[in-house]
Amino acid sequence: MLEEGEDGALTGLRTLLPDAGRAHLLGITGPPGAGKSTLVDRVVSELRRRNKTVGVIAIDPSSPFSGGAILGDRVRMQTHATDTGVFIRSMATRGQLGGLARTSFEATTVLDAMGYDVVLIETVGVGQDEVDVVELAHTTTVVSIPGMGDDIQAIKAGILEVGDCFVVNKADLPGAERVAMQLAAMLHLRESSGENWETPILKVEAEKARGIDQLVDIYEAHRAHLASSGGLVRKAVRRNERVFHELLRERTAAQALHAVEGGGEPVLAALRAGEIDPYTAVDRVLGEEHD
Repeated sequence: MLEEGEDGALTGLRTLLPDAGRAHLLGITGPPGAGKSTLVDRVVSELRRRNKTVGVIAIDPSSPFSGGAILGDRVRMQTHATDTGVFIRSMATRGQLGGLARTSFEATTVLDAMGYDVVLIETVGVGQDEVDVVELAHTTTVVSIPGMGDDIQAIKAGILEVGDCFVVNKADLPGAERVAMQLAAMLHLRESSGENWETPILKVEAEKARGIDQLVDIYEAHRAHLASSGGLVRKAVRRNERVFHELLRERTAAQALHAVEGGGEPVLAALRAGEIDPYTAVDRVLGEEHD
């Protein structure tokens, strides 16, 4: 209902909000081919071994024809298909930038309110623009692998700043140690986040489930750190502000478009005739035309 924008969806969401806020939200991001889906699959298995219930929101690229998700993670995570303690939902980006789907924030709230102990968000893997997940997750993992030409590609354009934990996957490949050293050097230069958290760098082999138990230990330690330092409250405030701004932007745009459809034909006619420019047209619709 939320994805399709159906009537009543937001009313239902408001009803669920008082029951949300208990789950640990984990974000997994990184470049395409880094093995994020396999890593998520193994993390889910380890969390289940620790008797944690898990919700997974897997953001996938959109089909240019149907708009739906392609290469859905529900296909890649068949081992959990019959586990009643795991719920996996693939969501299409539908053109949304930042590595998340439009309703990712709302979807995490639903799974949180449903009582899942951990909610994992795997971003689409767009590379350098994928920083929105830090606004959503309590703990963000940046995944990279050696041998992709540019070993530090995953830490460009702001991604370095979003990581609470860095994972070098496929650590059995040549160059893994070099990637870890590069990450350590760049983290040394990173400005402090103010959270007083020493960002770990962990080498894993997700395919063989090596290092996954240590990674989950890091997640639990970071959650405890946030709880003791007030970080959970700060992140909740920042997340609510982000949702507020997104909703305000959407609704303002929708109202403006409705105004055009309802009585903006003269503006469009003037624009089509070349009598006004697009900027003046927008000013007229919003009632902000200047002399």
